[in-house]
Amino acid sequence: MTPFSAKAVLTAEVTALLGGRTGSLLNGEIIPGDGAIITLQDPTNGEALLDYASAGAGLIAEATSSAARAQGDWQALSGAERGRRLWAIAPLLRQYAENLARLESAQTGKPLRDTRTEVARVAEMAEYWAGWCDKIEGRIIPVPSGHTVMVKREALGVVLAITPWNAPIFTAGWNVFPALAAGNAVVLKPSEFTPLTSLVLGSLAEQAGLPRGLFQVIAGPGQGTGTALLAAPEIAKVVFVGGVAAGRAVATSAAARGVPSLLELGGKSANIVFDDADFASAIQGAQQAIYAGSGQSCVAGSRLLVQCRLHDRFVAALADAQRRIRLGDPMDAATEMGPVANARQFAHVRELLAAGAASGAAVLAAEKPAALPQGGFWVPPTLLAGLSNEARPAQQEIFGPVVAAIPFEDEDEAVTLANATSFGLAGAVWTRDLGRAHRVAARVRAGTFWVNGYRTIHVSVPFGGFGASGHGRSSGQEVLTELTQSKAIWIEAAPEPALGFGHRPD
Repeated sequence: MTPFSAKAVLTAEVTALLGGRTGSLLNGEIIPGDGAIITLQDPTNGEALLDYASAGAGLIAEATSSAARAQGDWQALSGAERGRRLWAIAPLLRQYAENLARLESAQTGKPLRDTRTEVARVAEMAEYWAGWCDKIEGRIIPVPSGHTVMVKREALGVVLAITPWNAPIFTAGWNVFPALAAGNAVVLKPSEFTPLTSLVLGSLAEQAGLPRGLFQVIAGPGQGTGTALLAAPEIAKVVFVGGVAAGRAVATSAAARGVPSLLELGGKSANIVFDDADFASAIQGAQQAIYAGSGQSCVAGSRLLVQCRLHDRFVAALADAQRRIRLGDPMDAATEMGPVANARQFAHVRELLAAGAASGAAVLAAEKPAALPQGGFWVPPTLLAGLSNEARPAQQEIFGPVVAAIPFEDEDEAVTLANATSFGLAGAVWTRDLGRAHRVAARVRAGTFWVNGYRTIHVSVPFGGFGASGHGRSSGQEVLTELTQSKAIWIEAAPEPALGFGHRPD
């Protein structure tokens, strides 16, 4: 294959998977939009990949009203039948796994080795949530009046899921499948930069037997398409994955209509290395924490806290190791790291790198291979040494392959530094001392915390953050509470009801 052939790959896979059509998925059909024209760029060279028209007001209104109708049909099915139909999505994902991985790599610049894994995980998500469809149970409360009180969990109706550009198909599956399992319809708005694999996922779900219109995919920018979707009267809940500013704006708009939101936002996670850690494992973990996906991960270990006695040796070894990471064509299976995904993010990463240098940090960057195309959004693995934890690049999410190394003296200082941020999404500790591992894990404010590891997640485990990292949990059994509502049903059981018992004064 000709190197850096994203455009040829994208064109071939759009033809194979979508019949050459782009736009939005409305009632099972790819419909051209009638709004602003969006141009997708090749992250490897900055050239145009594809143009599509975003969804306009009429298409959005039809999508939300059709989803509400389809939700009634979906809710009328037994839980077992809903589970069978969700399960049927998984074999279709596996059938087209290589096509989907290639398409995902072409639109994001992520290495094929990563996107293959992500597509496989999405198939597993479909199967996991299929198993929950007939297991959403209620309970009986023994109230003292003698009533029988049943509490049921019921679907909300139509859920709006807004997903980001860094892992489009993964975050689509992660957020769409639990909403469907809970009995809801879903309108998915992927990032305008990366809508294509989400369109395929919606098409495959229809093929698997979901009611027509239950899973709609509406493509377009947040300003315009996203705003109109938030205003749609059918939307009962918003699930947002993305940046802090955008997430807060979405939550504010939703709250103005009385609509709740689940927010999975950014992070500035601390990866803490004590001087008794397994050195080789911690070096490998530090690389995985920040350089996987070109650092474009909400859980990225972007602050590397290293105990003083180990700091200089660890930084030198990490700087040496990052030079061996293979940057190159995302379609090459040997490539370990690709470019940053889009021009806007590329500019943001470069601006924060400059801020780090201006703050006095030593910028230790791997050499960019000469074979990389000009005009692409390439940022080599980079380490900022000598940066204060108060400096802007240590506090603001960079969302690129850049890590700040910060020394600490003891356990208390490590925890203080880890918590000295507005974020609280993830973190890790590397140590052979099990007691210390438990103490640090308990004291660091983070929704996910690893001991002697990093970045491991599973759909069965709750995921979400504290503080600026958002609220709510987007996976595990906990998300079913987020995506359903409780209903209490009081049944008179006494032969002569006790009038007035427990009546609310209002």
